[in-house]
Amino acid sequence: MRLSRVVVLLAALLLTVACTPQLQEIGPPVDTPAFTTKAFHTADGVDLPMKTWLPWDRPLEASLVALHGFNDYNRAFDAPGKGLARRGFAVYAFDQRGFGGTPQRGIWPGADQMIQDLATAATLAKAAHPDKPVYLIGESMGAAVILAAVAQHTEMPIDGIILAAPAIWGWQTQSPLNRKLFDFAMAVMPRVPVRPNGVYREPSNNYQMLRQMGRDPKVIKDTRVDAAFGLVELMTLAFDAGAKLGPSPRWLIMFGDREDILTTDSVARFVATLPDLPPAEGRLALYPQGYHMMLRDLQARIIYDDIAAWIRDPAAPLPSGADTRP
Repeated sequence: MRLSRVVVLLAALLLTVACTPQLQEIGPPVDTPAFTTKAFHTADGVDLPMKTWLPWDRPLEASLVALHGFNDYNRAFDAPGKGLARRGFAVYAFDQRGFGGTPQRGIWPGADQMIQDLATAATLAKAAHPDKPVYLIGESMGAAVILAAVAQHTEMPIDGIILAAPAIWGWQTQSPLNRKLFDFAMAVMPRVPVRPNGVYREPSNNYQMLRQMGRDPKVIKDTRVDAAFGLVELMTLAFDAGAKLGPSPRWLIMFGDREDILTTDSVARFVATLPDLPPAEGRLALYPQGYHMMLRDLQARIIYDDIAAWIRDPAAPLPSGADTRP
């Protein structure tokens, strides 16, 4: 009888643990943050794998800290990093906590920690090239982190932000049914990995890149429920941050007409909240052939040219004309 009671209590304890959402355990500050040749070394002693692209045939014009999307990692910036380096910019892309080659992979780190890591990386980028401007560039979830960070850390030493298809599908634009389903899943199976089967989306027209992602073991395929819930919480912060954008840092926000990940309603509602600023301070660009992963689309060089032109002269029209479309 005693053994039976012990077994029942242990089973109940395991079930309780399994039904509890989990965040990453972040240690106390023990070291000085730094950029190394292969990593972004954080204050709590963790090395976040990082790739760096530098211009090799022209003077450096600016530094860009790059953030990848959900379940992705720094390889997302292989093509954009090379393309922007060819145009005179240094690009620093690191694996955000919980993704790629980082510890505690698959476990959501929390929006606050992601924002803090970005603020630290921006400071390090400025220290690496103190006489050059610093910009933040993000794709999808990475762009959402940037939006949330700019709203909270106004002291970051940055000159502008570049957001490609920012993930802004927050609770403000989720259906009541979606919220109920999320709440139910968080209550009964928050740590269970889920793979969405039977749902087809077209995130890019670069099918070779998409196939590589499908074969890449560092790209997460099965997402824990609590990590997906954390993403929606982050997107909620990002949606609210749009209305708070001001002239400093200046911003360039890009969406594609072929967006197939974010809903049309969420994008339209977010765009409607953006402040009406002079082009030199805030710019919206809409690409007729752009997909969600527009920085890796087959025609992405058009966007690299726009980014380079905007950094050099934020008041001038973009070469593609994407900023003139209604």
